[in-house]
Order: sequence, then C-alpha cells, then structure tokens
Amino acid sequence: MALLLEYEEVGGGAAGTAKMFYSILHCRHQSKQQEVTAKQLADIGYKTFSTSMILLTVYGGYLCSVRAYRYFQRRSLRRQDAEEQKTSGVL
Repeated sequence: MALLLEYEEVGGGAAGTAKMFYSILHCRHQSKQQEVTAKQLADIGYKTFSTSMILLTVYGGYLCSVRAYRYFQRRSLRRQDAEEQKTSGVL
C-alpha cells in the first residue's frame, strides 16, 4: 500500500516545514490525494535539515553570547576586587 497524503507547496523556512509535516502526519483521505514523489521527500528532508542547522546556529550563538557575558562579568568583578584590595592595603 502506497503512502497517500495531501501535499501542498508551502513557503520556505521553519513554518513551511511545519506545515508540510502537519499535512504528512494528518493524512487526509480526500479527493486531492496523491502519492509522495521522490522530489517531495527530498524537499521535506532538505527543509528539515536546513531548519535544524538554523536552530543549531541560533543556539550556538546564544551559548557563545552567554559565555562572553559571564566572562566580562567575572573580569569586572576581579578588577573591582583588585581595586578594593589596593585601597584597603593603603589604609
């Protein structure tokens, strides 16, 4: 038995991929059914891969920015501690 589903051309990006998966997961038995072609499966795979790479890039940027923020916070605290030690040592 072939996999039958409603396939519609949708825009790119994560929203397009989500719509495509929604239509795959909720196979509708209507008059507009057709078999999934190799091109459509390739499109789904490509959009899924592209979306996952975008999400990984965004998450990596988030992790990098958090680490940089913490680095500069610690450096600022160390400088303040050094200044306090200098002033308390003089008195």
